Amino acid sequence: MGMLVAVTVTVTVTAMVMEMVGGGSWCVAKIGVSEEVLQRALDSACGGDGGADCAPIQPNGLCFSPNTLQAHASYAFNSFYQRNGRASNACLFEGASTIAQTDPSYGSCVYPSSSAIATPTARYVILINP
Repeated sequence: MGMLVAVTVTVTVTAMVMEMVGGGSWCVAKIGVSEEVLQRALDSACGGDGGADCAPIQPNGLCFSPNTLQAHASYAFNSFYQRNGRASNACLFEGASTIAQTDPSYGSCVYPSSSAIATPTARYVILINP
C-alpha cells in the first residue's frame, strides 16, 4: 500500500485593475522638453523615494525599446502617477509631463491605468500518492 505525501503550495495572484468605465488617464512626457529636464525628472521618478516601477524600462525590460529618453520618461512618469492614485500633483515633473487621455501602450509595453493589487495569498494542500 502506497504512502500519501502532503505538499503545501502557496500562491499569490496579482491582478491588474483596469479602468472599464469613463476611460483612463496616463501621465506622459511632453514633446519638446529639453533632455536635461527630462533626465532630471526621470531620475526623480525612478530614484530612491520616487516610487515609480522603472524595471520595464531597463535593458531587457518590455518597455526598454525604443531606447529614448522621451519613451523611458513617459513610462516612469506614468508609473509614478498611477501608484499615487492619479493625483493631479503626481504628474508635475518640473513641467516635463502632461496628462493623456489616450493609452500610450505599444506592442508588449503596457502602460498601467491603475496600480496592480495583490489578492490574498491562497494555500493549498495537495496529496500525492507516490
